[in-house]
Amino acid sequence: MKPRTHWDIFCNVIDNYGDIGVCWRLARQLASEHQLHVRLWVDDLVSFAKLAPELDPNCNTQNLIGVEIRHWVSPFSDIVPADVVIEAFACSLPERYIATMAAQHEKPIWINLEYLSAEPWIANYHGLPSPHPRLPLTKYFFFPGFTKPSGGLLREAGLFAERDAFQADATAQAAWWKKLGITAPSDALLFSLFAYPHAPISPFLAAWSSATKPIVCLVPDTPFSRDISTALGVEPLSAGKRICHGNLTLIGLPFLSQPEYDRLLWLCDLNFVRGEDSFIRAQLAAKPLIWHIYPQHDTVHQEKLEAFLALYCLAAPETQALPELWRAWNGLFDAPALTWPGFVATLPALTRHARRWATGLERQTDLASQLVKFSQKPL
Repeated sequence: MKPRTHWDIFCNVIDNYGDIGVCWRLARQLASEHQLHVRLWVDDLVSFAKLAPELDPNCNTQNLIGVEIRHWVSPFSDIVPADVVIEAFACSLPERYIATMAAQHEKPIWINLEYLSAEPWIANYHGLPSPHPRLPLTKYFFFPGFTKPSGGLLREAGLFAERDAFQADATAQAAWWKKLGITAPSDALLFSLFAYPHAPISPFLAAWSSATKPIVCLVPDTPFSRDISTALGVEPLSAGKRICHGNLTLIGLPFLSQPEYDRLLWLCDLNFVRGEDSFIRAQLAAKPLIWHIYPQHDTVHQEKLEAFLALYCLAAPETQALPELWRAWNGLFDAPALTWPGFVATLPALTRHARRWATGLERQTDLASQLVKFSQKPL
């Protein structure tokens, strides 16, 4: 069997940042740490360019940080398939590409990279085959997750060492603040805020404004930042702008690249994150977090939220104030004014728990390495 060194990753951008965020991290890691030739097919280069400022959204073929980036357009051209094909989040490969895969003497390894979940059932389905109904092809389901039977999480080699060095380096932190043109906050609870537009921001703004301890909230430039301005009845929170409301100070940030966003997470006392990519990075930052899960029909997302809470809070009494606040932020419980003070009081203990949780994740084999190992098996 020939070495499977050429990989294709197909990404259909749905929520602007989450899907391409995961695929871009995966492509970079496969290329840099596993020395693979990776083609990343993306249907929305404009959204992609927000995460990778060096990308030219008007160029259909380009190379960036060791990854070949292709604009995924229709009709799809005749392309020789790679040795390993990743269909990210059930994005449906082009029919012409699938037909070409089927015509190969040695069929590519076809992997459907699923969405992240902490639900126990994924352990039973991880790695299972799904034969194509008409063609001599088999697709394999690959489930990222938090436990050993899962496919693991995206985590670059050396990430934790880089995080710890930055968190211990006051000079590097000062340089980061200066680059953003912001004076580093002091004597305040510092948190980042990234969410979907339907987050119940108004009652939380009221709770933060009336908090006993000053709060500084860093808000990257996304559609949600405009929801905050609307809720307060003020001008849009642009990059560099400050809005003071009671004991709350909001500071607008530019949209950050992935490495810069990691540094934001590392600096904050608490991180509000959304979807999948920032959710994982906040856990790896070893800081307390509040997750805004992507809403799904039939309230399936609630089951995913509860499954993660059950796992994250298992045998950790210091997390007892966390579930109600997470549910409130996801519109399932309407009392942030009551839950916020109790949550803040537990932040020191939650920070210790977040560090232990991240250390546990470090012992897990990362997602990229598991994919490479899976691709090398005789299937």
